[in-house]
Formats: sequence, structure tokens, C-alpha cells
Amino acid sequence: MLVLFGILVIIASVILGIIVLIQNPKGGGLSSSFGGFGNQIMGVKQTTDILEKGTWLFAGIIGLLCLISPAFIPKNGEGTAPNKGLIENISTKTPAATTPAATGTLPTSPDTSKK
Repeated sequence: MLVLFGILVIIASVILGIIVLIQNPKGGGLSSSFGGFGNQIMGVKQTTDILEKGTWLFAGIIGLLCLISPAFIPKNGEGTAPNKGLIENISTKTPAATTPAATGTLPTSPDTSKK
């Protein structure tokens, strides 16, 4: 479920970025280059209104998805981690008696004092 929320946030972010890049705070922007025909039908003022509403819409969608997604995070290890079984097998198969701390002896190095 978190993957779905992540994908939706990424898609909404890309669309929001495109909408913001099309806008120009002074009213010219890329929207005037794209829609010569659209500007004749809708007018320049309505084009900027639609882009502004789209900006607020997608910003709201991203915010809402970010606030809702933590509700789907598994609690107390209920989820299945991809390597959980592998980690448990490694930790249970490691013999404790072979470590130097468990045997009480330190590893010895060859005696180099005799020459």
C-alpha cells in the first residue's frame, strides 16, 4: 500500500511541476505559446485561473497523500520484510563457541621474538 501512495505522490508531483512551469506570474508564461486557439475560446484570464486551481488541487493531493500514508505503515513488525527470514537464519546458525570471547582464549600470533 505504501508503494501505491509513493507512486501517486510522484505522479502528482510531476504534474504539479509541469503546471507550475507553464505558469508565469505576469500572465505570459508558456500557456500563451501552447494555446493560441485555446486562448481565443477560453481567454487568457480563464487559462491562468485553471492553472492556478490545478496548482492548488495537486498541492492538496500531495499533502493529503503524505498525511494519510503513515496510517498504512505496519506496526510492531507485522509486515513482511524481504530479508527477514534470511537474517533470522544467519543469526540462529552462527555458533557461539567459535568466537574468541566465548572460548575465553585470545587468538595467538606467531612468536617473532626468537631469531
